[in-house]
Amino acid sequence: MSSSNTLYGVLSYNQIKVDDAHAKVIFTNRMIEPKDGIYDINTCLRSFEPYLLANNKTEKPVLHVSLNPDPKDVLSNEQLSDMAQEYMQQMGYGDQPFIVYKHEDIERKHLHIVSLRVDENGKKIDDHFEHRRSMDACRELEQKYGLVPADQKRKQHDLSLKAVRYENGDIKHQIANVIRSIA
Repeated sequence: MSSSNTLYGVLSYNQIKVDDAHAKVIFTNRMIEPKDGIYDINTCLRSFEPYLLANNKTEKPVLHVSLNPDPKDVLSNEQLSDMAQEYMQQMGYGDQPFIVYKHEDIERKHLHIVSLRVDENGKKIDDHFEHRRSMDACRELEQKYGLVPADQKRKQHDLSLKAVRYENGDIKHQIANVIRSIA
């Protein structure tokens, strides 16, 4: 879960994955629906714009969440969509506009959710103890959907480091994963 002040950058990152056929939109909430059903950056920006215009204090109003089930977890797009909605609801963002991308650019399928930290009146969504609440929400989703628990994944992952491979793309995330595993 991260905050940013550049909505375009977060949307662009995900749109590049969609354009390269490494991701697709599997769910939207309170977003303008394009006539052709294909979400692009401009449509998304128009959906978020009223919230950003109402924002008067929040320096980093953009929310970018990544949910990463274990590669052994076999989930349909419907289940992934349901998980994303439940997660956003539990975190207090259920009434916000958000878009859910399913990424398939690495060995595991995972979700990226883009939303805003300010409501339609420009008020910041409560983020007290957000990391702890996020972990709790993820544990609940693991139990509800019978997923491999993250603490079990961490134990297995800690045993082996993966080399960063340029040809796999997304170098920044590969390096971040290596650093996280040794930190």
